[in-house]
Amino acid sequence: MMRRKSREVAFCGVLAALASAILLLGGVIPAATYCCPILAMIVLLPVLEEFGTRMAWTAYVAVSILALLLVADKETAAVYVFFGGYPMIQPLLNRIRLRGVRLTAKLAFCNLTVFALYALLLNLFALNAVVQEFQGMSRAFFIVLLLLGNFLFLAMDLALARMRLLWNKKLRKIFFPRG
Repeated sequence: MMRRKSREVAFCGVLAALASAILLLGGVIPAATYCCPILAMIVLLPVLEEFGTRMAWTAYVAVSILALLLVADKETAAVYVFFGGYPMIQPLLNRIRLRGVRLTAKLAFCNLTVFALYALLLNLFALNAVVQEFQGMSRAFFIVLLLLGNFLFLAMDLALARMRLLWNKKLRKIFFPRG
């Protein structure tokens, strides 16, 4: 029992450290503001699949705290904090039987999260770089950007589902061989 718990904590710690390192890259590479949080989410999928929702939420909170403290680009950290829990929410949304209702629920989650995220970044934290980006945008450009964000969210949703499948079918055997 003790050996299993040690292995669980070590595995989760290594993946949380890897997710944090990926988020640090988001602060270094300017175009990675949205890519690095998605990659960090994917890195933590094995924690969810192997050790359950409780350990996955714990790893997510640990990575979120580290991101807020260490990542230079606070927008990257905030995107992870707001969207990083989605891999744990996704199975709940996938239980919705009707495809249209499921898609609507996922897009509602995405849009509410985006609005909450940027309302917080613009109004409470007043990050100068983000404020300047939004000041130069027209309403039409903002709508196109939001539509592209929805498309990216749906692509991320599909990528998470595929990575979950890849973990369960192939990668689990490599990291957790029987015997």
